[in-house]
Order: sequence, then structure tokens, then C-alpha cells
Amino acid sequence: MTRRRSSSRLARQATELAVAVPQVVAHRLARMALSGPMPNARDRREFHGMGQEKVHAFWQSWFAMGWAMVEATQKAWMAALQGARVPWIDTHAIVSRGLAPVHRKARANAKRLARTRLR
Repeated sequence: MTRRRSSSRLARQATELAVAVPQVVAHRLARMALSGPMPNARDRREFHGMGQEKVHAFWQSWFAMGWAMVEATQKAWMAALQGARVPWIDTHAIVSRGLAPVHRKARANAKRLARTRLR
């Protein structure tokens, strides 16, 4: 992937994330406020899922960045062994791959929560 494409991909992901996250947070905070001290079953499922999805997205992100780093390192080693110019490691691509699971989950949550009613 060229540096320009990876930079524009990263910028798009960050922008979409910056829009989706406040929507999700606002919806969930409103839901927490309306549920009061005794949330119903639907609210408890949503609140429980909030924690699980963060842990899951974190590990997906961590693994994706690690794998992207392994691929970049392999390319650099192969170039060095062949006597070719060793390419720079594209950090934009690595960060973009790491941001992808979080981006995907936040956008999905924003779409899903936009369809649900608070009460």
C-alpha cells in the first residue's frame, strides 16, 4: 500500500471514529441515566456487552498491529538479504490496521444504537 493511500485511510478511519464514538457514548450515558439503579434485562445486556467488546477490540487491534509489524519486518529482511534497498516500515499502515477493529466496532455500535429507542 502506498504511503498516500495508507495516510488517507488512517485519516478517514480517525475521522469516522471521532464521529461515531461520541454518538455511542451519548446514547449509552443516556441509557444509564434512564435505567436508574435497577436496569432491566436489555440494559444489563448492553452494559455487560460494553466491557466485553472493548476487551475484544483491544486484542484484535493488538494482534493486527503485531501481524502488520511482522509482515513489514519480513519485507525489510527479504530486501536486505537480496541486497536491495531496505524499505521504511510504513507506520501509517500498521496504525491503520490496529485502528480497524476499533473503528469497525464503533461504527457498528453507532448504527445499531441509532436504530434503538432509549425507552
